[in-house]
Parts: sequence; C-alpha cells; structure tokens
Amino acid sequence: MKITDTIHYVGVNDRNKYLFEGLWPIPYGVSYNSYIIDDERTALIDTVDSSFFDRFIVKVREVLGDRPVDYLVINHMEPDHSGSIKLVKAFYPDVVIVGNKQTLSMVQGYYGDTDAVLEVKDGDRLDLGHHKLSFHLIPMVHWPETMATYDATERVLFSGDAFGCFGALNGAVLDAGMNTDIYYGEMERYYSCIVGKYGPQVQRALCKLSPLGFETVCPTHGPVWKDELAKVVSIYDRLSKYESCEGVVIAYGTMYGHTEDMAEVIAETLASEGIKNIVMHNLSKSDQSYVLTDIFRYRGLILGAPTYNGGIYPQMEALMSKLEMRCLKNRLFAAFGSFTWAGQAVKHLDAFAAKTGYEVVAPSVEMKQAMSAATREQCIALAKAMAERLKNTGLK
Repeated sequence: MKITDTIHYVGVNDRNKYLFEGLWPIPYGVSYNSYIIDDERTALIDTVDSSFFDRFIVKVREVLGDRPVDYLVINHMEPDHSGSIKLVKAFYPDVVIVGNKQTLSMVQGYYGDTDAVLEVKDGDRLDLGHHKLSFHLIPMVHWPETMATYDATERVLFSGDAFGCFGALNGAVLDAGMNTDIYYGEMERYYSCIVGKYGPQVQRALCKLSPLGFETVCPTHGPVWKDELAKVVSIYDRLSKYESCEGVVIAYGTMYGHTEDMAEVIAETLASEGIKNIVMHNLSKSDQSYVLTDIFRYRGLILGAPTYNGGIYPQMEALMSKLEMRCLKNRLFAAFGSFTWAGQAVKHLDAFAAKTGYEVVAPSVEMKQAMSAATREQCIALAKAMAERLKNTGLK
C-alpha cells in the first residue's frame, strides 16, 4: 500500500485483541503501523507487535524483494511497535537501528542488542539519497524516548503514537480512501486513555513540529492523515489544552438504585435548565474508557456514589484514580452520595475535588437511606447551580 511513490505502508491489523494494554476495550480492533522508505538506502520506520511478524515480513519483502533494510528507525519503544526488532535483525543482520539515547537504552533492556546502532540527537539528519530525514524528540508523548521522524522530501511526518487512534484499518490506509467517521471518537478515547496525562508535553510537541510544514502524518495507530490532517491536529490541540465542549457528565455508582435516583433528579433538573448535552454513566456498566472520553469532552462533571465498606464504591474509586493520574484541568464539579448507617462516600468525593483543584459549584449532597423531599430539593439545587455556572462560562 503506497503512501507516496516511494513510501509504503507495511503495518498490520489486530482484530482479535479485546483489551488494549490489558485495559481498554477496542471493539473496532487496532492497527500497528510500520512504513518503508524505498530509496538508495532503505529505511523501515518502526515495527509491529511480534505476534504479527509473519504477516509483517511478507509485506516488507513485497516492497523490497531481495534488497536489504539498511536502517530501522525506532520512534517509540512500546512493544506493540518495537516488538519485532529482534526478528527484523534476524532477517536483516546488517540493519542499523536508528534511535535516540533513551531509545537505544531501551533496545538493550528489552532486546539485548546494541550492535549496529546510530544514535541521533534532536535535529540530526539522515540522508537516504532522495529522501532527507530529520529527527525531533518529543518526550512524554507519551514515553520519555518518543521522537518523530520527518521526511522533508515528501513532507511526511512519522509521528509515533501522536495523532494515533484505536481502530483497525479496513482495506484503505490513507484517510482519503475511507470513511473516517469511526476514527474520531476512537481518537478521543485513545487520547483520553493513553496520552491524557501529558497535555503540556503534547502542546510542546505541537509547537515544535508545526513549523516543519508537514502535509501528511503517518502515526503508529490508525489512518494515515492527509486530507483531514487539519481536523486531526485540531483535536489533539483541543484535548491537550483540556478545552471542553458544552455539557455535563454524571458518573455514578449504585447498588440498589438509591444513588441512581439522585442522579436522575439531577439530570432532569439540568435538562429543565436548558442543558442539552447530558451524559450519564452507571459505573457498574459503562467501561471507564468511555467515561474518561466524555469527561475530557464536557466541562461539567458530577460524581455520585454510595458508601461501601467504610469507604467509597470501588468503581468510583477507580475512576477518581484515573482522573487524578490524567491531571485534567478546568472542570466544574459537584458531588452526591448515599449511605445507610455511616456516610463516607461524600467525604471521599470532596477530598477528590480538593486534590484535583476542580471548581466546586455547589455543596455536595449526602442522602441517608432513601430519597426524601429534602434530599430531592438539595439535588435540584445542585443541578441548578451547575447549570448556572455553565451558562456563565458561555457553555451549556
């Protein structure tokens, strides 16, 4: 599959894995992207998960025939991209591994091989003949060794995991040859789950790479972006600035429906106050990757949970931990909880709000046992306060 006359896609699709990283559902699968630059000297850009090596090497040979791979450029060392390094070396023993200092240290640690390497620093160049490559370090997007490789000849950026997304490639590779609709939601979910912690680092990477003037982006997951590149860059820019759209996420845990009763009153009140985008997640059912994606998308966040074993409902505890790890900023927050004989959930939710620095728009509502008229009025007041604050920010 050609990206240009001399740049070829040799990646593979994984339609069997259920959980990416053992954590995140991938209902549409995922691709592991690799590319060949066919020039006077050949360069293979990243590899694939080792379990797909047999398909991968067939594609490499279809492009190169009996010609060798002269350089193997490693932009990112996660094993879904670097896992075939030793196997590539077995097929092409003279290949030179190209990477920065941290990359080559990881190559040694993972694969025990530091022979025939070329260490590159930020801005270093490599001449393949017609193609001129340069290397640009973008640490913590989303590992410390991450870099991007730029082909100035074709104005193509090999971006590693940046600009990537979940979703296998169903025949076509270039965005122009496919319906890309499913990939945008999967891009936001990929960012929220995988990259979300590193917004400042992504912003620095965007500022660093944009002056290169790239016209095509070849990431390690998902489509190759060209026609829709501006939209993709804008999504990464928005997410990494923690900018939000209009709306409220209500994420709650419930065992017997009493906490859910509170969530329903809050949602109904928000709607009556003119808030149109209201997303509700029962944490016993919703996978947290989708919850995180919606929380990245919308400005308002309302969390609710019952007390459980003298603490807070476990699924809520897990969500709070994930949110803390992602350092999400600029959210409007409110909380509610329930208990039967000793309330603790609301204390945990209030402590979470203090730790994250979210703007608390109303006092938390705590319900003992079942809904009462007083509790209903408190839930209504909480929702009205959230709606009013959203309206004051220009968002709904």
